[in-house]
Amino acid sequence: MKIEVILTPAELPGLKRRDLSDTACVIFDVLRATSAFVTALHHGARAMVPVSEISEALAWRQKQPDVLLGGERDGLRIRAAQTGGLDFDLGNSPREYTPEKVRGKIIVSTTTNGTRALHAASGAKTVLAACFLNLSATAKFLHLLSPAHVMLVCAGTRENAALEDVLAAGELCEMLMDGSDPHEIFDSAEISRRTYTQAKAHLAATVAASENARRLLAIPELRDDVLFCLQHDIFPIVAQLEAGRISSVPALK
Repeated sequence: MKIEVILTPAELPGLKRRDLSDTACVIFDVLRATSAFVTALHHGARAMVPVSEISEALAWRQKQPDVLLGGERDGLRIRAAQTGGLDFDLGNSPREYTPEKVRGKIIVSTTTNGTRALHAASGAKTVLAACFLNLSATAKFLHLLSPAHVMLVCAGTRENAALEDVLAAGELCEMLMDGSDPHEIFDSAEISRRTYTQAKAHLAATVAASENARRLLAIPELRDDVLFCLQHDIFPIVAQLEAGRISSVPALK
């Protein structure tokens, strides 16, 4: 199994030019899109629909008035001033995606980087959304699936790397590398794994110093998202993108 990590969103345009037909792509946007997606699915949402633009989400609402709209711009819930009159139902905080709000619902979500990364990898044979919350379930799924190539995609911040995404990818690399041929491990995967190994004893403090965490910690109503998103394996689900929708899939036997 080849293991590669896309460390920055600046690399995403190149994915469109690559043959991903034998590749499983795992998208990380730990703070906070993939954490929100996984939380919503665990709490009973039918599907998450990632879209790039606010206008696409509004078009979904016009076609299906019962869908929920979620997402963010600059970290905050999208409000009427940005849509021409409609507040979104949910922001990008996973703590908002409670069973009472999301059970049985389709949620259309637009975020700054997470949805962009998902669309960039859409040509892969398998596309998963992952975070610390469902990391072990994702690793088990990949071990059983045994694709020829695993590509871990860090959604990042603007065009830059996001430390929390690299750390989560690094932990998954550690889970996957056991027994792998060292010649199939890309340098990017080794960089990510070593970054995680050095930080794992003080992971919360390391993430708290990251750009995205500092921004969230400065917003009183969002600061608890950081520790929420650092919880490990509280949701034993696999989140897979198929036909434009992310849904929870049964574990492989």
